[in-house]
Amino acid sequence: MLFEPINIADMTVSNRLVRSATNEWLAEDDGTPTEAIGDIYEELAKNEVGLIITGYSYVDLKGKSNDRQQGIYDDRSIAPYRAITTRVHKYDSRIFLQIVHGGRQSLVTDSDSILAPSAVKDTSSGKTPVAMSQEDIQQTIRDFVAATRRAKDAGFDGVQLHCAHGFLLSSFISPYTNKREDQWGGSVENRTRIITEIMSGIRKTVGEDFPVMVKMNATDGFDVFSGKVGLDAPECVEIASLLEKGGVCAIEVSGGIFETGEVMAQPDIDSLDKEAYFKRYAKMIRGTVNIPVILVGGIRSRFVMDLMFKGYADMISMSRPFISEPDLVIKLKNGAESARCVSCNQCFDPEGIRCNFDFGDGMP
Repeated sequence: MLFEPINIADMTVSNRLVRSATNEWLAEDDGTPTEAIGDIYEELAKNEVGLIITGYSYVDLKGKSNDRQQGIYDDRSIAPYRAITTRVHKYDSRIFLQIVHGGRQSLVTDSDSILAPSAVKDTSSGKTPVAMSQEDIQQTIRDFVAATRRAKDAGFDGVQLHCAHGFLLSSFISPYTNKREDQWGGSVENRTRIITEIMSGIRKTVGEDFPVMVKMNATDGFDVFSGKVGLDAPECVEIASLLEKGGVCAIEVSGGIFETGEVMAQPDIDSLDKEAYFKRYAKMIRGTVNIPVILVGGIRSRFVMDLMFKGYADMISMSRPFISEPDLVIKLKNGAESARCVSCNQCFDPEGIRCNFDFGDGMP
């Protein structure tokens, strides 16, 4: 099944392998994507990755979360992005732009400019954001819609809304970070409302046919003994169902926020039992929705990939293995049993994403 095509909305993807979004630290300071970013995506396409999801691209200047992060907050970005999609589309790969607002995990130094659903202190940074006003929320919705329109104009096959890892949309759906008592907080439906409103705006602006998927947290990752109540099952299943009703065409299941450490990119995946660490959430969600479920999180072996198609997921998403081996799809086709990635996390390099592990010959 790994190499069989699959439909996402009305779009056919040539196989079930996905390059999960990863910040490359290679954009210009103003967020403009560079030729070096295009090199990464073209290399993945040339090596038959079915679906490529870009590093996260911020929809508003206040929502930038990382140095040299991609941005799509202005029409000036359309042409350089179009240069990248043209390179990818020389091959049989699809490419989606992941769009994001950093929220309480933004880089802005002025604490009055850090926006979040509620003024809940981020214990990883020590910063306390400002609770968003009604106009802030409406402007954010407009920003995501405008970013989607730019992505379509730039030739992307679709967009992925980043609703995971503690960024703004993720912090709306989490009861840990959303303490609001208005129409944007409280119930699961209210906490999901900003995403469904974005979906409504996108459909009015770019039409019904442009694919929009979501990367969503199924869990914030708090230990049961932490005393903190974050997002987890069964609420994540309800949210997934609401997203499907709102027009989302696929869901990538992930987890973890900055405050819970390495939950989202767990290190030292050196045995089968450590792989696919969000699989139980994916299975619950897949049992509820009728759209493709994409599973990310420590998947390394062909054995586990094949196992995930037995009720857990419809597609397999990886980040770190494709940094180490952009030709991994071809290697798997040729009989490789596993990616070589050792999950050391040295690839998250602010000088530019790359595999920095020494595999024994002095070269990564």
